[in-house]
Amino acid sequence: MKRVKRSQWVVTGEEGFTLIELVAVVIIIGLLAALVGPRLFGKVSKSKQVAAQAQIEMLGVALDSFRLDIGHYPTTDESLQVLQANPGLDRWDGPYLKKDIPQDPWGGAYAYICPGEHGEYDIISFGADKTPGGEGENADVVSWKIKKHSS
Repeated sequence: MKRVKRSQWVVTGEEGFTLIELVAVVIIIGLLAALVGPRLFGKVSKSKQVAAQAQIEMLGVALDSFRLDIGHYPTTDESLQVLQANPGLDRWDGPYLKKDIPQDPWGGAYAYICPGEHGEYDIISFGADKTPGGEGENADVVSWKIKKHSS
């Protein structure tokens, strides 16, 4: 644009981008997205697994507190809900969690089994596919493979 008068601007054909320049920029952005995108999505998947491990660890601490008060871990039938609401136990001194029992990072419920096959109790998140087994984001996150806290 050239300034002609104080309040007028005239558009000449010399400024702006050509179609070829715009296409080149779009191709470059597409290539960058193709290279960087999968790496970022891999980080999101890993962060959900780390979050599930942290939640399982937090549930483990609450279960240990319950056991100290009651003398045993909740049964499978009592489930993790006993950490929030007294089922009628005399020595219950909860709630043992500050907030509601969380869902896993993929929106599923944690499976709780007591007595467990791998310890006194087992807590399991079935991952993104919500079915046992799997790899990557579909892999199960389980209490017996998490470094244990000190009780």
